[in-house]
Amino acid sequence: MPNQSRPKVKKSRALGIALTPKAVKYFEARPYPPGEHGRGRKQNSDYKVRLLEKQRLRAQYDISEKQMARAYDRAKKAPGKTGEALVVELERRLDALVLRAGLARTIYQARQMVVHGHIEVNGKKVDKPSFRVRPDDVVMVRERSRAKHPFQVAREGGYAGEGETPRYLQVNLQALAFRLDREPNRKEIPVICDEQLVVEYYAR
Repeated sequence: MPNQSRPKVKKSRALGIALTPKAVKYFEARPYPPGEHGRGRKQNSDYKVRLLEKQRLRAQYDISEKQMARAYDRAKKAPGKTGEALVVELERRLDALVLRAGLARTIYQARQMVVHGHIEVNGKKVDKPSFRVRPDDVVMVRERSRAKHPFQVAREGGYAGEGETPRYLQVNLQALAFRLDREPNRKEIPVICDEQLVVEYYAR
């Protein structure tokens, strides 16, 4: 399980991206790394640039280094560009799609929803955030969980306003359900990353 001890705002500033909606205003006010020398820090070496980009991608999906390395290994075997295949591989995670569909406000909340057994895929409970959703899979909130406050907020569109629903998803918030219509396209996936730098990091 990824380390959750570091405050999200500090982590956002260190990585140069806002990881949660709450962190946005803090990040905009101080768009430089935390610490006494944050303003003066520079990413000079090629290694540091690639490492930072890898860490940024990891943070946006809230995954461990081991999970990231496994996703990269699978992406290498996929046709096409490895970097694009890597992002698509990560985007097919169940917790990521729960977030994109507007059922959760952050990737952290989406992960918690899955781990606590509130989500089912094709009628079966799935409690693994890393579960890889396939095209035509139907994901929905379990019947016994729908009355819980977070899902009532989701039903009213309370989380959907955080970003536009990607075209590869067909979402029915009233039913607290969505379907992956097709394989995501890298250009449609709302993550901030130069995936080629990530590939270069692992290929070094």
